[in-house]
Amino acid sequence: MDSRAIEAVREQEQMAGDRGVWEEHWREIAERVLPRENWFQASDKTPGEKRQEKVFDATAGLALERFAAAMESMLTPRTMKWHKLTVQDDELMDNVSVQAYLDEVTNTLFKIRYAPKANFASQVHENYMSLGAFGSGALFVDDIVGFGLRYKSIHLSEIFFSENHVGIVDKVHRKFELTARQAAEKWGVDKLPEKIRGALEKQPERKFEFLHCVKPNPDRDPRKRDYRGMPFVSYYICMTSKMMLSEGGYNTFPYAISRYVTAPKEIYGRSPAMTVLPDIKMLNEMSKTVIRAAHKIVDPPLLLQEDGVLQAFNTRPGALNYGGVDDQGRAVVQPLQSGARVDIGMDMMEQRRRVINDAFLITLFQILVETPNMTATEAMLRAQEKGALLAPTMGRQQSEMLGPLIERELDILGRAGVLPPMPEVLARRGGEVDIEYVSPLNRSQRAEEGVAILRTLESVVPLAQIDPNIMLRFNPDQIVKELAEINGVPAKILRSDEEVEAIIAKQQQQIETQRLLEAAPIAANSAKTLAETAQLAGQQPAALPI
Repeated sequence: MDSRAIEAVREQEQMAGDRGVWEEHWREIAERVLPRENWFQASDKTPGEKRQEKVFDATAGLALERFAAAMESMLTPRTMKWHKLTVQDDELMDNVSVQAYLDEVTNTLFKIRYAPKANFASQVHENYMSLGAFGSGALFVDDIVGFGLRYKSIHLSEIFFSENHVGIVDKVHRKFELTARQAAEKWGVDKLPEKIRGALEKQPERKFEFLHCVKPNPDRDPRKRDYRGMPFVSYYICMTSKMMLSEGGYNTFPYAISRYVTAPKEIYGRSPAMTVLPDIKMLNEMSKTVIRAAHKIVDPPLLLQEDGVLQAFNTRPGALNYGGVDDQGRAVVQPLQSGARVDIGMDMMEQRRRVINDAFLITLFQILVETPNMTATEAMLRAQEKGALLAPTMGRQQSEMLGPLIERELDILGRAGVLPPMPEVLARRGGEVDIEYVSPLNRSQRAEEGVAILRTLESVVPLAQIDPNIMLRFNPDQIVKELAEINGVPAKILRSDEEVEAIIAKQQQQIETQRLLEAAPIAANSAKTLAETAQLAGQQPAALPI
C-alpha cells in the first residue's frame, strides 16, 4: 500500500460522507425529472430497468430538455464561433500578424473541438442536462496522444469536488467502475492487484471500483520536466486494495466543473429543478387525481339493486345482462354521477406547468413564437430583456466552465505543436491572450446599444424635418456596422471598406462619364454655331476707310 493512496481513499470517504444529503436530494429529482440518470444509489439499480414509476406528467422532463437546448444555443451553438481570442494591448490588436495569428488559433481550436471523434457537442449537452436537473456538472477534457482532444461528461454520482480558499474548484475525485478486462487494458496486467488478476482469468467482466484523484501538487518542483513539476498531481487508485496504479500530472485542471447557482456555505450547485421541486411533486399528484377522476367519468361505478338479481353483471361490450330492466322497461342499473370537475384540475395543472417552464427559462424563448409580428426595435428590446435575465446564470458558465475549458484546450494543443507559431511581437510581451465571448448570449446583452441607436434615430427624424443639418451628426456607415455586429450578421455578407470605396469611385466615374455624354451634344452645337458665325464673319466685306 502507498501512503498517498491511503490518504486519497480516506479523503474520498470523507467527501462522500459530507454530501450524503445531496445525493438523497438528487435521487428525488432524478426519479421525477431525469429517471435515466438515477444512479445515486447504484446498489439497488439494474441497467435497463424501468424507472418511470413516479412520473405521471412529463412537463419537467420536457422542460429540462429545452433548457439544455437553450443553454447550448445561447452559450455554445454548434453553427457559429462562440468565442474568439484577443489581447488587451490596442497596439497589438492593430498588428496584422497578431490578428492573423489569433484568428488562425481560434479556427484551429474550433476545428479540433468539433471533430466527430472529439465528442464535444454531445457531451456538453449532457453537462447542461445535469446542470438543469442537479445544479452541477463535470466535463473531463482528456489529451489522447496521437489523436487530440476527447471530452466526456462525468455523471454526478461519480464526481466529488472541493474548493480552494477563493471558491475555485481545484480538487476532484472521480469514483468509477471498470471490469477486470478494462482495467488490464488501461494499466496493464502487471500493475493490477492480485485480486483483479485472479478475476481476469475467471471473471473478466467482473467490476471493481477505482478512484481518480486530481488536486494541486503539494510537492511541485518547477525544475522537473515530468509530472513532478506540474501544478496538478493525478493518482489512479484501486479502491479494493488501496493500491496506486499510476501517477501523473496536469499543467491545467482537466475537469471543467460548472454550477448553476450556489448557496452560502455550499460547494455543490442548486438547480432549476430544485427550485420547483414542490411544484413538480404537486403536478404529479394532480395528474394522478385527474386521471382517477377522468376514469370515473368515462367508466363510472354502477348502482345496482340490492335484491341480488344482478349478481353476475357484465360490463363488456355486447354482453347480455338479464334482469337489467324491470317489467316496465326501466333500467335497474344506473351509473354513479360523482359531479367531478376535471376541468378545474386541468386548470390547476396548467398553473403548475407555467411555473415549471418559467424556472427552466422556457418562456423566455417563446417570445418570438407568441408574437411573430414585431418590429425590429421591438425584437431588439426583447433580446435586451432576455440578455439581462439570462446574464447572471448563463454568464457564470462562461467564467466557471468555458474559461477553464478553453485554457485546458489551448494548453494541450500548444504542447502538441498543433497551433501556429506565435508572432515575435506577441511573444516578447509574454504571449498572454484573452477570451472574448461572442455567443448569442453576449449579443443579447449588447442589444441595449442597438436599442439606443434605433431610439435616437427615431427621436431625431422629426427634428431633421425642421433642420436637415441635424443628420450630419450621425455616421450612417458606422451605424450600419454597429447594428450588423450587434445582430450577429455574418461578416462574409458585408463588404469591406476597400470594396465600398471602390464601388463609390466607380459610381462617381460613371456619373462623370454620363455628364460628359450629356454635355457632348451641347458642346457640339456650340462649336458648330461658333464655326458658322466665324464663316459668316469671314464672308462679309471689309469696312471702307473714311
